[in-house]
Amino acid sequence: MGSSQPPGPAVAAVAADADPVTLLVTAWLSTRRSENTRAAYARDIGLAPQQRPGRAPSWLAWCQQQGVHPVTGVTALHVIRYARQLDSTGLSPASAARKLAAISSWYAWLVRRAHLTASPAAGIARPRPGPHAPPVPVLTQDQALALMHAADTVPGPQRARTAALVAVLLLTSARLSEVTGADVADLGTSGGRRVLWVTRANGRRQGLPLPGRAASRIDAYLAGQAGPAGPAGDQALFATRTGGRLFAADVRSTLRRLATRAGLPADQARHLGPRTIRQSFTTLYLQTGQVRPGGDG
Repeated sequence: MGSSQPPGPAVAAVAADADPVTLLVTAWLSTRRSENTRAAYARDIGLAPQQRPGRAPSWLAWCQQQGVHPVTGVTALHVIRYARQLDSTGLSPASAARKLAAISSWYAWLVRRAHLTASPAAGIARPRPGPHAPPVPVLTQDQALALMHAADTVPGPQRARTAALVAVLLLTSARLSEVTGADVADLGTSGGRRVLWVTRANGRRQGLPLPGRAASRIDAYLAGQAGPAGPAGDQALFATRTGGRLFAADVRSTLRRLATRAGLPADQARHLGPRTIRQSFTTLYLQTGQVRPGGDG
């Protein structure tokens, strides 16, 4: 059965004048409820450009390289060979497992829709992450303030963007994908409060309150970006110098550099990421009812 969920702009853009394989991939993607999952699977299969194209080919690109039709010509051996190539490129087990999960899901859908009699990806083992490292300690209140100060004072032309980005991550509990996927038009108000509208994993829109410290840094950042007519509403909220969206890996690298600059313990700085920051927000909010003492000034 299909889904009432839209396939997403990146998928819909290629569906209008597409070949049969692309149409099958597009139909399968439309059954995924999460926009983030649709976008990731579209990259993994090869319907959308990959964020890091040099590391490992998408599934459709690999099939083309091998001279095998991705629907009628693929066997289990092909999937196994692709899995081995993913391993040889140095992808993390989690990334390789997601790519294979996308392939498995597509072929399972093709079987359910009677396009195939059996899935060539059925039963293919996926990489398992290694032993879990000890969890990174959440930030204390003083460490959170030090991280914000480090972002406010970091040298370079992107200081205002960095300050706004860190403030949003620290003070709203937004997920990294929600922040990097946000547009300027997603800024708004709800109940008289400044909010950032995000799309949660279940597809529901939610307005995350923007405390004064986050809102003021966003305003300062956008004021520096805007031309005479102001920023375009459909542009990425946190954009690169060329107007593109920030990569998640770049945000993680920035956070770790700032953590070192803020004087966090070396091991904590080396592993600090958006997930730890979200956990820190929750812990600090439960402890104090706010992320920092005093007002929003």
